[in-house]
Amino acid sequence: MIASKDNAKFKSWMKLKTKKYRDQTNRFIVYGKTFVDLARNKGVVEEVVTTNPEIEGTLISDQLMQLLKTTETSYDCFAVCKKLDFKLESKNILILDDVQNPDNVGAILRSALAFDFLHVVLSTHSADLYNDKTIRASGGALFDLFVERLDIYPFIESKKSIGYQVFGADAHASSNLPKKDEPFILILGNEGQGLNKKTIEYLDGRLNIQTKHVESLNVAIAGAILMYEWGKNQ
Repeated sequence: MIASKDNAKFKSWMKLKTKKYRDQTNRFIVYGKTFVDLARNKGVVEEVVTTNPEIEGTLISDQLMQLLKTTETSYDCFAVCKKLDFKLESKNILILDDVQNPDNVGAILRSALAFDFLHVVLSTHSADLYNDKTIRASGGALFDLFVERLDIYPFIESKKSIGYQVFGADAHASSNLPKKDEPFILILGNEGQGLNKKTIEYLDGRLNIQTKHVESLNVAIAGAILMYEWGKNQ
């Protein structure tokens, strides 16, 4: 059993709580049996760590597990995983333009999977895909999506060149309507500022959700509605 904070493995697990170390090692952690099983089914688990002798894996003390957790909820196991590495083609693509709250990003990923937006692009200033909050809010959806982080503008240009239409969520008004027979990119903007000015220059139109009594919706809710509305018309 590992019980010392000076243990090299424990130190590496603690560092995986930071994005910098996750990026350096291409590793991340998932907590709890549900997510461990999901990761195992995808073949990305490198090591299971547990306080429960009945679970196969590296045994650690309860005290170390408490130091490793990222929420108030206690778990008896977690898995060290290698980052996902697969690609797929999707007629529907979702771009997150600096969506910075990991809970929002996770919820959006879950809706993207539900409504068949299987390719998701995170801008360089969006929340980390492998943040524990993102993973938990996604309900594990990240394991079934092709998600990449990159400079969104060359990506948009490349997709427009092969026929993708690009629409952005707008809190104030709609302009133009997407064509049902063409591949589709939906862009969701930052929680406070909306779409970046540069992003707006690439749009073929804007999509607004008419609301009563409130000016706008949370980006995760708005994204779910827009993806649902697009999907049901296909």
